Amino acid sequence: MSSLVDERRAALALDPGSAAALANLGFALKQAGRLETAIGAYRRALALAPDHPQIHTNLGAALHQAGAAAEAGASYRASILLAPGFPGAYFNLGSLMRDQGELDGASSRFHRALRLEPGHPDLHGGLATLEQYRNRLDTAIPGYRRALVLQPGRADLYTNLGNGLNQAGASPLAEAAYRRALALAPGQSDARFNLSLLLLLTGRLREGWPGYEARWETGQLAKERRSFPQPLWQGEAMPGKTVLLHGEQGFGDTLQFCRYAALAREKGPRIVLEVQPPLLRLLRPLAGCDLVVARGDPLPDFDAHCPLLSLPMILGTHSLGDIPAPVPYIRAEAQAVVVWAERLAAFYGEGFRVGLAWAGAPRSDSPAQAAFDRRRSLPFSALAPILDVPGIRFFSLQKGVLADGLADFMAEMSDFADTAALIANLDLVISADTAVAHLAGAMGKPVWLLNRFDTDWRWLTERSDTPWYPTMRIFRQRLRGDWGGVIEEVAEALHGDATTPLRHARA
Repeated sequence: MSSLVDERRAALALDPGSAAALANLGFALKQAGRLETAIGAYRRALALAPDHPQIHTNLGAALHQAGAAAEAGASYRASILLAPGFPGAYFNLGSLMRDQGELDGASSRFHRALRLEPGHPDLHGGLATLEQYRNRLDTAIPGYRRALVLQPGRADLYTNLGNGLNQAGASPLAEAAYRRALALAPGQSDARFNLSLLLLLTGRLREGWPGYEARWETGQLAKERRSFPQPLWQGEAMPGKTVLLHGEQGFGDTLQFCRYAALAREKGPRIVLEVQPPLLRLLRPLAGCDLVVARGDPLPDFDAHCPLLSLPMILGTHSLGDIPAPVPYIRAEAQAVVVWAERLAAFYGEGFRVGLAWAGAPRSDSPAQAAFDRRRSLPFSALAPILDVPGIRFFSLQKGVLADGLADFMAEMSDFADTAALIANLDLVISADTAVAHLAGAMGKPVWLLNRFDTDWRWLTERSDTPWYPTMRIFRQRLRGDWGGVIEEVAEALHGDATTPLRHARA
């Protein structure tokens, strides 16, 4: 049986001057993932029919998928000029603007499309996703529900609804939505991955880890998947062989899960750990590693490989009680610790020292990631009640930001090894959900986490502690976006007895 592309080519051969036949071929090529060829077919069609709004829209969709955002936007706008009453062009332009972070412009296009076609589920779902990025869950969740009333069999809409409900703190309803999505489409990777995050969040590790493997099939992480000719290591004994463990995702993920190198080494293989370059010097002495290399440098020969965040599943972390937490498992360089001890004593004496990190590194690779960064980060001004606590010397641990009232040596920090040496000379670290929190926790340093309402899975729910880092205390938002309440709690703890056992116990 011939493919749709072959059928469309045959139709075009019968009528080579047909714009419709060329456009149909472009559609078939796009469906087959052959974007460049599809774009060429659409352009040839427009040369024959330059005033055809649907072809302009379809060309825009192919360009958008190919990453040519500016050209895609021009195609959508050309379609709107030719047919101001065509809702598809408004919807596609709105989706493009949303993906580029132009949220206000995207909103106006979605609303225009809805006025033209109020009964289209994609329009309600697209606007709901936009509202979720803006943290407007009171409109996003009803929007997903309206879309599902119009098209109740859509697994992707149930997944998106689950995401909104999870962000709103309605975990049981979110889980039901994800499971409904998987009942409709068992292979949907986004639903499987997001359900795994919820299972991990609620401490169901044995069930959650297998689903977490679907991360490599999602739009968020598919591009990060490493491909090697060697097989994936499944945790089997491999005496005399070499296993490559490779870091993934952010610095914090590598800092949290590099602890598993020692457990992997117990299976017999020689362990090579590949990490992000800023972590290389810090992690070279890591227990269990025979060699630590930087991502991008040549790799030695190895027999199997495994991404770091797959290790809990294959090495038996089936419950919260199985989590290995032998802190400190990361240590600062001894000589660097001494150097900083002398410098800080000369400048500031031996008073109580607290390091502050209030924002994650901003990312603009997706609107979802940008929205996450906004939720997990605080403006520096929000820390004022903490800075007013007397008897404390505050140190910035925030890279690239100058803040009044803080001692700031971050311009001297060339990598995480430098930061670790500075942290070793502090009494307490207070941090938003950033790599600094993971570094302090892995060093066994007292660390207070400023945690957002829709907490990351690793911090579980309704706990002020975590099995991942025994020296961590969690201060949680009780209301979405309410950093004021969190900072008030932290300031009270600094004023009170909470810091007493930390004073004069500096590592």
